[in-house]
Amino acid sequence: MKTTLAVALFATGGLWAQTQDANRSIPVPAPRPYVKMTAHDRLNNYLKGLVSPVSFLRTGAGAGWGQLRDRPSQWGEGGQGYAKRFASGYAQHIVTATIMYGTSSALHEDDRYLRLGPGPSTKSRVRYALESSVLARHEDGTRHIAIAKLIAVGAGAAISRAWQPHDSRTKMGAVASFGVTMGVSSGFDVLREFLPDLLHRK
Repeated sequence: MKTTLAVALFATGGLWAQTQDANRSIPVPAPRPYVKMTAHDRLNNYLKGLVSPVSFLRTGAGAGWGQLRDRPSQWGEGGQGYAKRFASGYAQHIVTATIMYGTSSALHEDDRYLRLGPGPSTKSRVRYALESSVLARHEDGTRHIAIAKLIAVGAGAAISRAWQPHDSRTKMGAVASFGVTMGVSSGFDVLREFLPDLLHRK
C-alpha cells in the first residue's frame, strides 16, 4: 500500500511540476479555434460521460489495477472480486462526474479533451495529452489548473470510502484512489490523442 501510494504521489507531483514548468516557458498549442462550451454542451457531455465506452474502459482499467494488487483484499480475487471492484469504481465515477459537472459549471471550466492532432511532434502531443489531465480551458480558450476536476476526483475518492471495507476507509486509501484515478485519466488522454491516427492508418 505504501509503495503504491508513493508511486501515485510521485507521478502526480511530477506531472504537476512538469505542467507548471511548461506553462511558464512554452506556449500551449491550440488544437483548433476554441469554441466556448454552452450549458447544453456541458449537460450533454456530462450525460454521455456517465455511460460512454471510455467510462467503462477507465473503470475496467482501475478495477484491473486493484485486482492485480488485491486491493481491497476482502473482496478476493477471480470474477467475483473483479465485479466488486468494477462496481465500486463505476459508482465512484458517477459521483466524480456529478461533482465535476456542478463545480465546472460554477467555475466556467471546460474539462473536455480536445485533441491536438497530427502536425506537432510526438513529444509535444504526449506532453499536451498529459497536461490535459490537470488543465482545463476557460471561456477565453486559455488553459489553467483544472480546479473543478481536482476537487471532483478528490471528493469522489473520499466519498467512495463509505462503501469500501473497513481497512480501506482511511485518508491514505482516499489519496491512493486519487492518484490511481489521475494516472488512469492521463493514460486515456494519451490514448485519445493517438488512437484516431492509428485507426485512420489501418
